[in-house]
Amino acid sequence: MRFLTTVAAVLAAAQGAFAVDIQKAIIVSFPDGTSDDILHRAMNDIREAGGVITHEYKLLRGFAAKAPQKIIESVTAWGAEFNAIIEEDLVVEISTKAPGF
Repeated sequence: MRFLTTVAAVLAAAQGAFAVDIQKAIIVSFPDGTSDDILHRAMNDIREAGGVITHEYKLLRGFAAKAPQKIIESVTAWGAEFNAIIEEDLVVEISTKAPGF
Protein backbone atom coordinates (compact mmCIF):
# COMPACT_ATOMS: atom_id res chain seq x y z
CA MET A 1 0.00 0.00 0.00
CA ARG A 2 2.85 2.33 0.84
CA PHE A 3 4.35 1.70 -2.63
CA LEU A 4 1.15 2.91 -4.36
CA THR A 5 1.07 6.04 -2.20
CA THR A 6 4.68 6.80 -3.13
CA VAL A 7 4.03 6.23 -6.84
CA ALA A 8 0.96 8.49 -6.71
CA ALA A 9 2.98 11.25 -5.01
CA VAL A 10 5.79 10.98 -7.57
CA LEU A 11 3.32 11.12 -10.48
CA ALA A 12 1.58 14.16 -9.01
CA ALA A 13 4.91 15.97 -8.59
CA ALA A 14 5.99 15.07 -12.12
CA GLN A 15 2.73 16.38 -13.55
CA GLY A 16 3.31 19.75 -11.87
CA ALA A 17 6.90 19.88 -13.07
CA PHE A 18 5.89 19.33 -16.67
CA ALA A 19 2.90 21.66 -16.65
CA VAL A 20 3.10 24.10 -19.54
CA ASP A 21 1.25 27.33 -20.09
CA ILE A 22 -1.46 26.74 -22.69
CA GLN A 23 -0.56 28.13 -26.13
CA LYS A 24 -3.26 30.11 -27.94
CA ALA A 25 -3.36 31.18 -31.57
CA ILE A 26 -3.73 34.97 -31.72
CA ILE A 27 -3.65 37.87 -34.15
CA VAL A 28 -2.04 41.10 -32.96
CA SER A 29 -2.59 44.33 -34.90
CA PHE A 30 -1.63 47.95 -34.33
CA PRO A 31 -2.96 51.12 -35.97
CA ASP A 32 -1.21 52.52 -39.04
CA GLY A 33 1.66 54.74 -38.01
CA THR A 34 2.70 52.57 -35.05
CA SER A 35 6.49 52.45 -34.94
CA ASP A 36 8.43 49.33 -35.90
CA ASP A 37 9.93 49.35 -32.39
CA ILE A 38 6.52 48.74 -30.80
CA LEU A 39 5.65 45.98 -33.28
CA HIS A 40 9.03 44.28 -32.75
CA ARG A 41 8.73 44.62 -28.97
CA ALA A 42 5.45 42.68 -29.05
CA MET A 43 6.96 39.97 -31.27
CA ASN A 44 10.10 39.71 -29.12
CA ASP A 45 8.09 39.49 -25.88
CA ILE A 46 6.09 36.62 -27.35
CA ARG A 47 9.21 34.80 -28.58
CA GLU A 48 10.99 35.23 -25.22
CA ALA A 49 7.98 33.71 -23.44
CA GLY A 50 8.17 30.59 -25.60
CA GLY A 51 5.69 31.67 -28.27
CA VAL A 52 6.11 31.48 -32.04
CA ILE A 53 5.35 34.12 -34.66
CA THR A 54 3.49 32.23 -37.37
CA HIS A 55 2.93 35.06 -39.86
CA GLU A 56 3.88 38.71 -40.30
CA TYR A 57 1.28 40.74 -42.17
CA LYS A 58 2.36 43.20 -44.86
CA LEU A 59 -0.91 45.05 -45.52
CA LEU A 60 -1.51 45.90 -41.88
CA ARG A 61 0.69 46.48 -38.85
CA GLY A 62 0.48 43.10 -37.20
CA PHE A 63 1.26 39.43 -36.98
CA ALA A 64 -0.17 36.03 -36.05
CA ALA A 65 1.35 33.95 -33.27
CA LYS A 66 0.96 31.02 -30.94
CA ALA A 67 1.70 32.28 -27.46
CA PRO A 68 1.32 31.34 -23.79
CA GLN A 69 -1.70 32.91 -22.05
CA LYS A 70 0.50 34.78 -19.56
CA ILE A 71 2.38 36.74 -22.24
CA ILE A 72 -0.84 37.46 -24.11
CA GLU A 73 -2.13 39.16 -20.98
CA SER A 74 1.13 41.10 -20.62
CA VAL A 75 1.22 42.27 -24.26
CA THR A 76 -2.48 43.19 -24.03
CA ALA A 77 -1.78 45.35 -20.97
CA TRP A 78 1.13 47.38 -22.38
CA GLY A 79 -0.30 47.26 -25.94
CA ALA A 80 -3.42 49.12 -24.81
CA GLU A 81 -1.30 52.27 -24.68
CA PHE A 82 -0.71 51.87 -28.44
CA ASN A 83 -4.28 50.77 -29.28
CA ALA A 84 -3.22 47.20 -30.03
CA ILE A 85 -5.95 44.75 -30.92
CA ILE A 86 -5.26 41.20 -29.77
CA GLU A 87 -7.80 38.56 -30.68
CA GLU A 88 -7.98 34.80 -30.87
CA ASP A 89 -7.20 33.42 -34.31
CA LEU A 90 -10.27 31.40 -35.27
CA VAL A 91 -11.51 29.65 -38.39
CA VAL A 92 -14.50 31.44 -39.90
CA GLU A 93 -16.85 29.68 -42.27
CA ILE A 94 -19.42 31.16 -44.62
CA SER A 95 -22.53 29.15 -45.29
CA THR A 96 -23.51 28.98 -48.96
CA LYS A 97 -27.15 28.41 -48.12
CA ALA A 98 -29.11 30.47 -45.63
CA PRO A 99 -31.17 28.49 -43.10
CA GLY A 100 -34.78 28.00 -44.14
CA PHE A 101 -34.15 28.25 -47.87
